[in-house]
Amino acid sequence: MEYTCKDFAKMLADQAERTAKHLLPNGKKQGHEWKAGNVEGERGDSLSVCIAGEKSGLWADFATGEAGDMLNLWQKAHGLSLKETLTEIKGWLGIRSNSIQAAVKTDFKRPRAQNDVGLSPEVQDYLCTERKLSKAVLEAFKIQGQGRDIIFPYWRDGELLQVKHLKIDRPEGKKQIRVEKDCEPCLFGWQSFPTDTRTLTLTEGEIDAMSLFQYGIPALSLPFGGGIGQKQAWLEYEFDHLSHFDEIYLCLDQDEVGQQTADHLTKRLGSHRCRIVTLPFKDANECLQKGISTTELQTCFNHASFSDPDELKPASYFVEEVIEDFYPTDKNSFGIILPWDKCRDKFSLKPDELSVITGVNGHGKSQLVGQVVLHAMKQGKRVCIASLELKPKRLLQRLTRQAGAISEPTEDYIRAIHDWYNSKLWVFDLVGTAKTSRLLEVFAYAHKRYGIDIFVIDSLMKCGINEDDYNAQKQFIEALCDFKNEYSCHIILIVHPRKLADESALPNKLDMKGSGAVSDLADNCFTVWRNKDKENKLMAAQTRGIKAAKELVEMYDCLLCCDKNRNGDWEGKVALWFEPKSLQYLNHYGQRPIKYVDYSIIGDQK
Repeated sequence: MEYTCKDFAKMLADQAERTAKHLLPNGKKQGHEWKAGNVEGERGDSLSVCIAGEKSGLWADFATGEAGDMLNLWQKAHGLSLKETLTEIKGWLGIRSNSIQAAVKTDFKRPRAQNDVGLSPEVQDYLCTERKLSKAVLEAFKIQGQGRDIIFPYWRDGELLQVKHLKIDRPEGKKQIRVEKDCEPCLFGWQSFPTDTRTLTLTEGEIDAMSLFQYGIPALSLPFGGGIGQKQAWLEYEFDHLSHFDEIYLCLDQDEVGQQTADHLTKRLGSHRCRIVTLPFKDANECLQKGISTTELQTCFNHASFSDPDELKPASYFVEEVIEDFYPTDKNSFGIILPWDKCRDKFSLKPDELSVITGVNGHGKSQLVGQVVLHAMKQGKRVCIASLELKPKRLLQRLTRQAGAISEPTEDYIRAIHDWYNSKLWVFDLVGTAKTSRLLEVFAYAHKRYGIDIFVIDSLMKCGINEDDYNAQKQFIEALCDFKNEYSCHIILIVHPRKLADESALPNKLDMKGSGAVSDLADNCFTVWRNKDKENKLMAAQTRGIKAAKELVEMYDCLLCCDKNRNGDWEGKVALWFEPKSLQYLNHYGQRPIKYVDYSIIGDQK
């Protein structure tokens, strides 16, 4: 869970007396108050902290007029920045940070310093005369200019992370932008942002952020403007820096792209704290140029609204989706295509779905799912795997064989495959029994921060729920359904079957171990069945030293059975062939396995 400043203040208020004693050890208790002389903790009575009742956690210093909650009392008492205060409070409260293993880029370059550039007359005249910005604002944001090029430096925590160049001239109305290569994506404006504020405003452009600053509203700018997808790739690198803000005002362009951006950021940053600002003109700088007063602009912020709940929409909102269901433009464009051509017209893994996969132990459930997620990553999807039965190194060893279509990849090839995993694959690093609440908490974090599309849980029996606790199992499946609907992702859950008479029996959705809610609430139910009869006959022929019949050799090795397809018309069985070196399942006998990661310097691959 990501905690805001308001959350931390409440946690401290819930143990107000303990907190007050910690911060003001020389104080004394008087009734429902803790008394001290000042925020430095000297003896006296002028500072009062309420430690019980409805106002518990609030304080006031009647000598100075200062007041606030327990969080800013902590900050003042210890003389820290807000960031340092939150770090200290987390340690004191024993709160651990969310963490999942993430293969994200960290080896960013630092831009060249622009110390000797200064501010050219052309840039100063453009920003101060045409854009109405004061020279003090330009200095606060450390703006520089070279000829007719504006230089926007992106600072954070005293370090220059990025530099953007914007030409004043716009041929045919198009911006001419140049950024330093391979630098860390970050928000613009941290260099002028107050270190103790708990409210944030985001804009689409640097000049808009500076305009709001001139109005007295601290703001940061998105580095790549409005839009979705890679335009907002900065978010995973700034996520921790934004997590503590109580309120985030989205003061974006008043157009369709701005609205689209607001919707995306609201979902990623949390609808509970994002408010949409409606301006009288296109953006903040146009308001400044048109002479909108500080009072008028502040009124826009006072009237900023939260987004409507996602659950409440007019029926007309879905018209395009309904038309697409009736008349799909491309059958394969919706959802995640499975690795086998014979499935293309039958099935795909769609957003907002829970797929449950069962099969007898040793029949290859997890192995087959590994190939499915590799195929999904090839389609640009991001995956998080909670393999609670395998250590990460074992899981990745198997996936790497499948990704390279080879049994013994060289060390260089292994590194190349793991480079390919970068920004595609995350691992929930826990082997053993996971608490379901923690699992979903980390999944929510992963989706918000990294935009992960597919989550795999292997398996239900390792989620900390007793086999005979059907009610708890039902509650967990319901929680998974709520999760996939809220975050529009696909969840794959592996479930063991009940003990059958022997391995030759083909289990189905009714044979899943545990509560009937598992198959009832799932959108899709699959069974992976290994053709043990073929394997036994081939082994018998080998033992006897005779050649097995061609029909037996070419018989399928596995059946993938779809027993339930809530959002589609097809249910049935698909025959697959297993290739042992690559651990891949193939469309037909003799097919070459898929090399998901091409690598030219393979050396002696086997």
